[in-house]
Amino acid sequence: MPEIDPLPGNNHPAVRQSLVARLRNQGVEIGYLTKGLDNNALSRRVLTDKWSLKELVCHLWRVQHLFDDRIEAMLTKKDPVLLPYTPDSDTDFDKLVSHDATETREAFLGDRITFTSRLEQLSSSQWHRTGQHPEYSRFDVHFQVEYMVHHEAHHIYQLFQRRLQVETPER
Repeated sequence: MPEIDPLPGNNHPAVRQSLVARLRNQGVEIGYLTKGLDNNALSRRVLTDKWSLKELVCHLWRVQHLFDDRIEAMLTKKDPVLLPYTPDSDTDFDKLVSHDATETREAFLGDRITFTSRLEQLSSSQWHRTGQHPEYSRFDVHFQVEYMVHHEAHHIYQLFQRRLQVETPER
């Protein structure tokens, strides 16, 4: 049976441009959802055992760094082996969380501009450089970026929910 592209058209430049635009816009949305809150508000867990706004931003920043490293590996090595990410055992996440939330947010947003600018410069062939990942049979730069867009959208919804709860006084 021939392999069917599950996402037809992902070879088109407009599709890649759309992914980059979505990441850029999601960065703006993250900035909007965390704007005007101080370190205490951003750091407060409004739901027991659920990440605070700050922790969500730190997670997104860590994932962005991880994905950027994976993309670099795919661009500079032939079919590199890429390891799964396990947030629970990520000491770099813990280091990020230890910093001031407002500074972390600003650094994340600055890195987002750099990350999306880099993606805009990639050629079509670079978007399809591959890597090996134990959880996915097909893995290339395009898939990695698309995965990031969807993963981040999920967490932006969480940011939206938590922001509403941070602004609502407890009774």
